[in-house]
Amino acid sequence: MSSQTDVAIVGAGPYGLSLASHLANRDVSFRIFGKPMESWLTQMPRDMQLKSEGFASSLYDPAGKLSLGSYCRERGLAYADLGLPVSLQTFCEYGLAFRRRAVPMLEETKVTALGRDRQGFVLQLDNGETVRARRVVMAVGISHFSHLPGALANLPEGCVSHSSAHTDFARFKGQDVVVLGAGSSAVDVAVLLHEAGARVRVVARRPEIEVHSRMRLPRPLSDRLRQPMTGIGPSWRSWFFTNLPSVFHLLPEARRLKWVRTHLGPAGGWFMADRFKRVQTLTAHKLTDAGRDGDKVRLGLMAGDGTRLAVAADHVIAATGYRPSLKRLAFIDRALAQAVAVVDDTPILSANFQSSVAGLYFVGPIAANSFGPLMRFAFGARFVARRLSRHLAATTSRLPDPAAAEPEPLGVAKGGLSPTVAAK
Repeated sequence: MSSQTDVAIVGAGPYGLSLASHLANRDVSFRIFGKPMESWLTQMPRDMQLKSEGFASSLYDPAGKLSLGSYCRERGLAYADLGLPVSLQTFCEYGLAFRRRAVPMLEETKVTALGRDRQGFVLQLDNGETVRARRVVMAVGISHFSHLPGALANLPEGCVSHSSAHTDFARFKGQDVVVLGAGSSAVDVAVLLHEAGARVRVVARRPEIEVHSRMRLPRPLSDRLRQPMTGIGPSWRSWFFTNLPSVFHLLPEARRLKWVRTHLGPAGGWFMADRFKRVQTLTAHKLTDAGRDGDKVRLGLMAGDGTRLAVAADHVIAATGYRPSLKRLAFIDRALAQAVAVVDDTPILSANFQSSVAGLYFVGPIAANSFGPLMRFAFGARFVARRLSRHLAATTSRLPDPAAAEPEPLGVAKGGLSPTVAAK
């Protein structure tokens, strides 16, 4: 069975759903594939709360009527633009409601393979269908990119896991668990393990584990001038990343990569501060090796002064984040993946999110090296949906033959800005 469409969207999280609602509004022929809000529902602790503020935790329809605030008001749920944490449960239920209202055409099937031939792109679905598309938008989120430190690679699966493997922690009651990491995931996982009855220790390379302090509300003028609020947090640099991602795209490559790597370091949400105080921590220690010692996992650690320490546990959870990488998208045909120009193994993208392969687009966290830290947050879906839907609608009727198409200018060469590109 085979069918054809102009645009295929792979992924149904905040980026995919927001883009689909905009394409539907522009009468672009498209299909969207994936389980709605899958990574949020299956790879995050059920009892966690979002670090992003309420106003920055929406999906985006063209009319702006389906915000998280509107959803909560309709259902009598507590909500505030600032200062009231959004629970994961509320966010997921809202995302599913957004899907039902704005993207009812979503096909809850998985793309198992993506390749191309002279007629365009070919997608294989897990229901046996073959779909041909002129253009493909990869909106895969973070689900493919969990990072496990190399030192843990040889441990048996039953005694080590990534934080994304857990939605609840009841099974760890009474066990000794080491959590590796220093960010919000490590803080959340450690607290929830402790509250589930596990004996927890957090091990981190950093000299301290930072937990944000609660902002003053209402925000004094001095705070607003010194650190303007944005959808990814308060600061002037965040304001730049949030409001001018197209300008960020034009910056020299080295500057972009550095800011993506260093902006907004690991830290827990302010609402976890009191709960985290009850968790044991071991900071300024680097993981050097790991192995089995009887029924236990043994972790070899080294302090900054060279002092070595061994720690034993029943289980190790790596709350070590995500590293977007084109290589991790194993369902993409090897020849197609190798045709995509990359930096740090992420696609180099044009001003309209197009890769060096004409018609193949990438959005979300894997686009951060081209468009900045904004792409790591659900709030970035607003910019993506507006810009990419406009581009896709404008080019629908004048697409070249995919077999003869020249790639869209990328805008940023390895050393900096190409003089031929003007942002659209």
